[in-house]
Amino acid sequence: MRKFILSFAAFFILLIVPATILSQTPAFPGAEGGGKYVTGGRGGTVYFVNTLEDTNTGNTATREGSLRWCLGRSEARTIVFKVGGIITLKSRLSITKGNVTIAGQTAPGDGICIKDYEVVVDADNVIIRYMRFRLGDEITTHEPDALWGRYRNNIMLDHCSVSWSIDEAASFYSNSNFTMQWCFITESLNSSIHDKGNHGYGGLWGGKNATFHHNLLAHHNSRNPRFNGWKRSGLSYYNPMDEERLDFRNNVIYNWGSNSGYGGEAAGKYNIVANYYKPGPQTSSGSRSRIVNVDIDASSAYGPRWGTFYVTGNYFHNNSSVTSNNWNGVTYASGVDKVACRADVPFENIQIPQHTAEKAFEKVLAYGGASLVRDAVDTRISGEVLNGTYTYTGSKTGYKGIIDTQTDVGGWPEYKSATPPADSNSDGIPDGWLETNFPGKTANQINEDGYTYLEVYLNSLVADITYNQYLEASDPTGMNDVIYNSDIVKVSFIRSGNFINISSESMIQKVSIYDISGKMVMERVINHSNATINSTILPKGIYIVKSTLADNTKFSSKIIK
Repeated sequence: MRKFILSFAAFFILLIVPATILSQTPAFPGAEGGGKYVTGGRGGTVYFVNTLEDTNTGNTATREGSLRWCLGRSEARTIVFKVGGIITLKSRLSITKGNVTIAGQTAPGDGICIKDYEVVVDADNVIIRYMRFRLGDEITTHEPDALWGRYRNNIMLDHCSVSWSIDEAASFYSNSNFTMQWCFITESLNSSIHDKGNHGYGGLWGGKNATFHHNLLAHHNSRNPRFNGWKRSGLSYYNPMDEERLDFRNNVIYNWGSNSGYGGEAAGKYNIVANYYKPGPQTSSGSRSRIVNVDIDASSAYGPRWGTFYVTGNYFHNNSSVTSNNWNGVTYASGVDKVACRADVPFENIQIPQHTAEKAFEKVLAYGGASLVRDAVDTRISGEVLNGTYTYTGSKTGYKGIIDTQTDVGGWPEYKSATPPADSNSDGIPDGWLETNFPGKTANQINEDGYTYLEVYLNSLVADITYNQYLEASDPTGMNDVIYNSDIVKVSFIRSGNFINISSESMIQKVSIYDISGKMVMERVINHSNATINSTILPKGIYIVKSTLADNTKFSSKIIK
């Protein structure tokens, strides 16, 4: 999916980024939700994965080695790939040293896929982008998730593809400041080698300030997802600041078997907003109209407790009753107070650019998963979701679309590598890129928006996807034409005239406009308290409008035209 066709009307949304405050710089353009401001390896050392072998060896002089070795370095680091293909793990791969960015989009050729053992996020401040985790059941001595993590802080998972797990496909709970976005979580193995029998589950999802948005859950028997619940998160009933709070928004759920979503017992708080539910050929009659089943903790130590849910804007395929009144798609465990479990207003969260459920369905299928180069697995599954079909059945159960082993679908596809771009100074940026786009700059210099030029390069690799995926989303601030408003500066976009208006109580020295790569595309000297910029000449894209006041104070807003 390296080429994209723009097929929708252009519009503007806001993502405010104070340019001089690194802690308020998003992890990357398009990062949203609880993990929006994760820094990962920003400003640290670049390490290169130059082998698909799962060893723990590398060269400290050249900073090259295996993925396991690169992850084991202790300093802040960004991991860049010089190879593409399948990494066959020999044991669990635990990320125990944080402040790391895994830039899967740099892998040449078809990208990276990890198999045979689980990957565990067991560190703080971690960014993982454009990676595949397809476990499989060839190793019969364990029964893990494909990708999981808990009890950590500041995690961002973006555009990953996760499948063929023995336990849940991807479980993330009891984390703080967490986002999973634009991921494909698909085809957990149902009747495989789990000692509890059938276990084709999507995931346990929870956390504090945790956001799960624009993900696909497809072909799981249950846990689509299982909302983890306060008690299961190990949180305190007595501390109102220590609570599970999860935002589940703009996800697509397809062909669940016995159950869709459930859980949330013991006082968790959940927004379930604008998701798309599409029963499939294996969806049971008992759960065919279900958005979520509200569970209960009947512990005698605390008295019965259940989660509180804000449920609105969800679309249920071919079910007008549930679509028009989402609470018709909510069921309850025995003992749950059906009134007390409902919230009339959403729980506070970091707002995201939100699509309607129907538009999210289109966007997730078009751009979700490791979609820079979409593999045969994701291509097949996205087609099945779109058409309401299945291709394979479970070899043991006969379930339609819900498989029992990866061999039911033919196993891992071939992932071809390619020659990586020349990088003679080993800064992670191809030779000539900085000289062409930002003469005189170096990889670890910070630009005015808080990104290193290495990050600017990494983000440019997927800029088309970032741009297209958020088209036709709402402004997360709830405003239309006003895209930035403070006591000092107000920035507005007049759609009808294609003008950007900036006003300030102080004199505006100049206005500079940058594209998504960080390259300045327009600058106007103002020397006045008001300015009007004609944006007609700017092509469609993501831009940063930067206003510099007379005292050199800078205000930035990020917009999509």
